[in-house]
Amino acid sequence: MTAHSLSAQALTAGYGENLVLENLDLVVPSSRITAIVGANACGKSTLLRTMSRLLVPREGCVLLDGKSIHELPTRALARMLGLLPQSPIAPEGITVADLVSRGRHPHQGVFSRWTRLDDEAVAAALETTRTVELAERPVDELSGGQRQRVWIAMALAQQTDLLLLDEPTTFLDISHQLEVLDLLTDLNRARGTTIVMVLHDLNLAARYADHLVAMCKGRLHAAGSPSDVLTERNVRQVFGLESRIIADPISGKPFMLPIGRHHALATGASPINRG
Repeated sequence: MTAHSLSAQALTAGYGENLVLENLDLVVPSSRITAIVGANACGKSTLLRTMSRLLVPREGCVLLDGKSIHELPTRALARMLGLLPQSPIAPEGITVADLVSRGRHPHQGVFSRWTRLDDEAVAAALETTRTVELAERPVDELSGGQRQRVWIAMALAQQTDLLLLDEPTTFLDISHQLEVLDLLTDLNRARGTTIVMVLHDLNLAARYADHLVAMCKGRLHAAGSPSDVLTERNVRQVFGLESRIIADPISGKPFMLPIGRHHALATGASPINRG
């Protein structure tokens, strides 16, 4: 695998007249797992869309190996960077095998044929995500959790050095959430794949990420190791939530215990006025 560099410089982006990201700088550590966290509507998904070229920035740029991603040919970019967006939509009636096979399209030239390597990549992606038994079923007949695993299989079949995932554990119960995050960790350790993912669960983000990015109101609030970023002060500033941070007894990483109104007095914390 090639350790590509990915970064955003003075990035401002949004939709219509609505700016979501403002003057944001971010450097993604190569061959590491980065988790992006933050409150709803803080710009996490917009950042991933902009960094994958689905959204054109108003100002600033996204650099891949020092070059603007908008200067790269589409097929060349797709061989280096893969994106699993939030709530993707599959073509009506398409089977699991056909959808996962679409991950190989960037590797097909104008005159090239499907090869044994393509078959092996698709088979490995299905096996890794435990979706082999679903291969002939239509995607639109699957449960939410099954569909999510199939989309991840398609992203894995693309075999990119950079993989961006927007809430990859959505629709999954806790056992399948851990299965997906373990899978991504295996991919990172075995192949050196640089992984950037948006996660809602702060504790899972801290446990699985090497690098944590906390966003607040379209800006980068904090970035660094989970121990540096997941602090009571940052949780208060980013989420408007009082908490206690302890050591995760499993991983040793920081673990956030939220404090609601009904327990604030018992802990001596001051309830935060959300009005």
